[in-house]
Amino acid sequence: MRGASFSLLIKETESGRVVCAYDTLRQLTPASVMKLVTTATALELIGEDYRYPTRITYDGHIEDGTLRGNLYIEGSGDPSLGSAFIDEEPDAFARDWIEAIRRTGIRRVTGSVVADASLFDTEGLSLKWAREDLGSYYGTGSYGLSVFDNRYTLLLCTGAPGSRPRVTGTEPALPDLRFHNYLTARSIAIDSAYILGAPLSDERYLYGVVPANRARYTMRGDIPDPPLFLAQYLTRASREAGIEVEGKPTSLRLTREAGEASAGERHALVTTYSPPLSTLAGVTNRVSHNLFADALLKTIGLGYEPRAGETLSTFERGIRRLRAHWEERGLDLSTLWMYDGSGLAMADKLSASFLTELLLYMDRESTRGEAFRSSLPRAGMEGSVRNFLKGSALVGKARLKSGSMSRVKSYAGYIDLGGKRYTVVVLANHYACDGRVMSYAIERLLLAIFATLT
Repeated sequence: MRGASFSLLIKETESGRVVCAYDTLRQLTPASVMKLVTTATALELIGEDYRYPTRITYDGHIEDGTLRGNLYIEGSGDPSLGSAFIDEEPDAFARDWIEAIRRTGIRRVTGSVVADASLFDTEGLSLKWAREDLGSYYGTGSYGLSVFDNRYTLLLCTGAPGSRPRVTGTEPALPDLRFHNYLTARSIAIDSAYILGAPLSDERYLYGVVPANRARYTMRGDIPDPPLFLAQYLTRASREAGIEVEGKPTSLRLTREAGEASAGERHALVTTYSPPLSTLAGVTNRVSHNLFADALLKTIGLGYEPRAGETLSTFERGIRRLRAHWEERGLDLSTLWMYDGSGLAMADKLSASFLTELLLYMDRESTRGEAFRSSLPRAGMEGSVRNFLKGSALVGKARLKSGSMSRVKSYAGYIDLGGKRYTVVVLANHYACDGRVMSYAIERLLLAIFATLT
C-alpha cells in the first residue's frame, strides 16, 4: 500500500453510528461499484416495475400480401433484448416478430428493415474509456437498440506454437466485420489476447497470444453497430422464413447521414417488453453488466429537460438528472465525478462518505429499498462476489457489489449481523500487488472488524 490510496467507512444502518472509518472523503476510482449509484437512481426515478418496449412497425401500405414500404425496429434503450442473462432462448423475440409479420399477411416487403435507435444519441460509450476497453466484450456500446448483450464470439483455429491462428467465423454471424489478425499461438493454457476496435466501425484488431493446437478456440468482442446488426438479423430471419425483403437492411442513423427523406406514418405490428427494471438492476449488479448500467443511466437522462441552448449527450443528460435527484435528497455530491453508468471510466470518482450516504438513504428512506438490496449479490455465493468471503462467517449475511480494474479494488453494500444491518464501503486504488491479493486483504480486514461486533 505504499503510495496507494485507501478509504473505509462502516456504519450501523439504523442509527448511523460509525463503526470504522478511514479517509472517508478521499475521491477514488470505484470501478463497477459505481453501478450502485446508477441502479439506485434508476429504481428511484424510473421504478422497479418499468419494462422497456421494443416495437416492430411499418410505413406505406399492405396490398395482396406485399408491404410497399419499410419495416422498422423501434428501440427504447432496452439492454436486455436477447440477453443470455435473461432468456434461455435468446432469439425467441425474433420468432415472435416473424410470426407477427405473418399474421398481418405480409409475404413480401419492397423496402428495407430499418433500425430506429434514435431515442439515444450515437455516442455509444463514454469518451473517458481507455483504448484497451474498446472492442472488448465488456466494453460494449449502449444504444437505443441493443441485442444479444451487444456481444459476439470470435471463433479461432490455432496451430503450432509460433504460428498465426486462423479466424473461422463469429457467432452470431457478422459477415461485414473485418479482422486484422496479429495473434500468435503459444504453449499456454489461457490466452493473453484482446480485440480492439472503435464503435460503429466494421474493423477489429486482434493482438496477443492464444493457446496452440486448438481446433476451436473462442474470444469475445462487442458488436460494433448493434442497431444495424439487428436490422440485418431480422432481414435474414425473415428471408429464411419465406418473407421476401427486397431492400438492404439499414438504420435511421445511416439514412439520415445519407440525407434520405423521413418516412411517413408508422403502424404498429408487435411490441416486445423487457423484464421489469428490478430484474435488470439485479443483472447489472450481480454480473456487473456494463451495458445494462450505461443503458439505465441513459434512460434516466430521458427525463432531463435541457436548458435553452444546451446540447448534451445522452450520457450527460443522465448524469445531470442523477445529480439533481440526490442533491434534492440532501446528499453531498462534491466528491462524485461521473462519466458513465458502469464505472468503466478511470476518471469516475466518488468517496466512501458519499456512497455510504446513498446506501443509507436506499435502506432507510427509499420505497425501492428492498428491490435495491435484492439486486446485490450475496458474497461467497453468487455473481461477481461468489468467491469473496467464501467459507467465512459472513457468507449469507453480506450483500456486496464489487469493482475491479487495473490497481482498483472496491466493495460496497450491506452486511446483516447480530440483528443489525451495516453499510460497508471499501475503496483501494494504486496498490502494488495482484488484485486477488488485495481482495484477500480486504476480506481479512472485514472479518476482523465484524468479529468485534458479534
